[in-house]
Amino acid sequence: METERLYYQDAYIKEFTATVLDCREGKKGYEIVLSATAFYPEGGGQPYDMGILQLARDFSPEGRGCPRPTIEDWGHNPERAGAVHVLEVHEKEGELIHYTDAPLEIGSQVHGMIDWARRFDLMQQHSGEHIVSGLVHAAYGYDNVGFHMGSDVITIDFNGELDEEALHQIEAGTNEVIWQNQETRIFYPSAEELKTLPYRSKKELTGAVRIVEFPVRQENLSDTARADRACDIRNTACLAGANDSGIASLPYADLCACCGTHVARAGEIGMVKLLSVVKFREGVRVEMICGKRVLDYLNMVNAQNHQISVLLSAKPDKTAEAVKRSMDENYRLKGRLLTLEEKLFAQEAERLAGRGDVLLFEKEMDSDSVRKLAVAVMETCGGRCAVFSDNGDGTFKYAVGEKDGDLRALVKEMNQALGGRGGGKTFFAQGSVKAEKNKIQDFFCMNER
Repeated sequence: METERLYYQDAYIKEFTATVLDCREGKKGYEIVLSATAFYPEGGGQPYDMGILQLARDFSPEGRGCPRPTIEDWGHNPERAGAVHVLEVHEKEGELIHYTDAPLEIGSQVHGMIDWARRFDLMQQHSGEHIVSGLVHAAYGYDNVGFHMGSDVITIDFNGELDEEALHQIEAGTNEVIWQNQETRIFYPSAEELKTLPYRSKKELTGAVRIVEFPVRQENLSDTARADRACDIRNTACLAGANDSGIASLPYADLCACCGTHVARAGEIGMVKLLSVVKFREGVRVEMICGKRVLDYLNMVNAQNHQISVLLSAKPDKTAEAVKRSMDENYRLKGRLLTLEEKLFAQEAERLAGRGDVLLFEKEMDSDSVRKLAVAVMETCGGRCAVFSDNGDGTFKYAVGEKDGDLRALVKEMNQALGGRGGGKTFFAQGSVKAEKNKIQDFFCMNER
């Protein structure tokens, strides 16, 4: 059954009316097919839309009759909304299927409302990704070989190497395109025109191909204030494919076959932030965010930096220096602590020399210190040394050692009796137990030699 795809007519349609063509129960709830829809199905790397469907007779734009549902109602008070929830949308064998949590009668008229905040966010992310991929392709000839639009970040996989400096230049170029705020062009070229277009595509396409273009304004940058913003791009090899005129000499930032929804003008993306680049397979993986996600990210980073600023009594633009000073001081103090600890352990080993089997209890000592104390004492005591450090939560770290001894049977029995885990060499073992101090003492009393 053919569904009219309203999102291709206008990506900004938020509400619509349609007829229910089919409704059947499936594995994911109910599968509804409509005569028309503004709900975008998952595809081309873009996630599906979500929202609500309500019987048209219950919908009152003027406020008469049943209360008009909202997306907020859908998320927080579904009963009040009185609507069917669209949880997923997919295209299968030519059908656009709306997966819902309740059925709708075939032939009924429904009013649909998409979760616009979600959709617009996805449009910002998708459009931003296009410009980044287009500029990387123009600069280096690399292809976008993998793309995932997550709820927090976008990842793009390129089949070539990019370093942090290249990432910085691509980010600057992408935002230059956004600030030019050119109108996005979406068109269906003829078969002959398609042959002449250097568009990006992961595979060879035939038939009606939907091309998305993000144009660049043609102008002499030296006559505009944008010259300063573009100069670092223009004078580097980052956009070597764009020659000496930089961004403005490119006829477009991207030209790509795409089935997704996009912003009407590049400026609606707001801003793009490239977060990281790491080696991935034969190329690199780039993490990025666009639009409101950039603002949310900056607010989060600013809040974290403010906390560090307060804790270290440093100005917000001096926190890195303050952290380094703190780390250097911490390193020096750790060194002094280790020296004092070694002296203390040596004194304890001397005090317990010749005592035979020794059981020691400490508090909140780290695993490495527990090990060092056990090693120091076992060298002098003439028996086995067991050190237990109370973690303060009902568990103890332990280290047990005996010079030239065999502790395998003892450690196995101890772990079973005291709820322990751990092991090691024949003469030495480390681990933890979950037991009270008196239970540990009783165990070693029973195993006195």
